[in-house]
Amino acid sequence: QVQLLESGGGLVQAGESLRLSCAASGSIFRINVMGWYRQAPGKQRELVATITSGGIIKYVDSVKGRFTISRDNAKNTVYLQMNSLKLEDTAVYYCSYSTRGFDYWGQGTQVTVSS
Repeated sequence: QVQLLESGGGLVQAGESLRLSCAASGSIFRINVMGWYRQAPGKQRELVATITSGGIIKYVDSVKGRFTISRDNAKNTVYLQMNSLKLEDTAVYYCSYSTRGFDYWGQGTQVTVSS
């Protein structure tokens, strides 16, 4: 089992920044993919960004140039630096951890962007 503990959500104004963190603990396998998904009210959960343990990164087009995903393998922690936040970034953000065919999810952290 893997547990994911997220932090860093909150309420900000458009144009401001937030940094999300997610620490994984438990049965960690060194080859894995960690990432962030989000779900806005009335919408399906969507991928925001992922990063493999080898450093390969993927972003959804809507956040490219504004969000940066990174990880610290020694701490089993993934980060999401979100800059120039927009109203449409408002959502619950979920941390994910995937390895050997298993997917784990965090409890979610609310990000609200106001005008």
